Amino acid sequence: MAAKHFLDLSDAGGDAIAAMLADAQDRKAARLGWPKGKADADAPLAGHVLGMIFEKNSTRTRVSFDIGMRQLGGTSLILDSGTSQLGRGESIADTARVLSRMVDAIMIRTDDHAKAEELAHHAHVPVINGLTDRSHPCQIVADLLTMVEHGKALPGLEVAWLGDGNNVLHSILEAAGIFKFNVRVGTPQGYEPDPEFVAMARANGAQVTLTQDAAEAAAGADIVVTDTWVSMGQEHVHNKLAAMAPFRVDAKLMARAKPDARFLHCLPAHIGDEVSAEVFESDQSIVFDEAENRIHAQKSILLWCFGKL
Repeated sequence: MAAKHFLDLSDAGGDAIAAMLADAQDRKAARLGWPKGKADADAPLAGHVLGMIFEKNSTRTRVSFDIGMRQLGGTSLILDSGTSQLGRGESIADTARVLSRMVDAIMIRTDDHAKAEELAHHAHVPVINGLTDRSHPCQIVADLLTMVEHGKALPGLEVAWLGDGNNVLHSILEAAGIFKFNVRVGTPQGYEPDPEFVAMARANGAQVTLTQDAAEAAAGADIVVTDTWVSMGQEHVHNKLAAMAPFRVDAKLMARAKPDARFLHCLPAHIGDEVSAEVFESDQSIVFDEAENRIHAQKSILLWCFGKL
């Protein structure tokens, strides 16, 4: 049987992601008060090993997958380009074929999405996209979980995105089409999301509004989301920061959203750039619930990949 890869949300689809969210909530509730490293009662991945490839730095992805595997009863190991043969020119194809014989699943966090696709093409075990320049599906499963936890029904939800039209936004747009919520995207000219993701969301029934007016994007939103303006390795930083400044999520902009709106940010945050300290530290901010939920989201993704959901 072919391996079940998770490179984008559409690889799983709406029913599977809904099952992930339900399983994550159940497992999270069952662990209340437990030590973080204690295995879940059923330890469904006992004996399984996750190989994690990091070509980009990481805190939340690294820790959440590692702890997630421990809680599922399995183990993990880390490879990076500085300490593996990937950094010395071994091909993605050969890496995939070797690791498929040594581990039970592979997570990759890299720059070029084509690397993740090539890895999945040659691997005989599940491959999970821990982040690429195209998308960040694992983050969005955690975001959806956090929204639901805070009482937000996904169908018909109004989500405002402020800032750069990046990989995180691409996955939000994909989720919007799957769960039928609406996204108002506020970006400076020249920083819009990939039209492919906009078209996909619209074709699947989501309303997507593109605007260069931050106040218009935020107006009446249930969820306000932003991300760091400058991703790792990007150039022309000063020009980009200047263009992004009007899209900073501050108290005035947040007030345009609904009174019970919540603020999300996948972290790390640059306070004073994409978000003000007042909003980041406010009661509307649920960024640390969002960060914690990376563990529970990764667990449900892993279980789906292993055919256990």
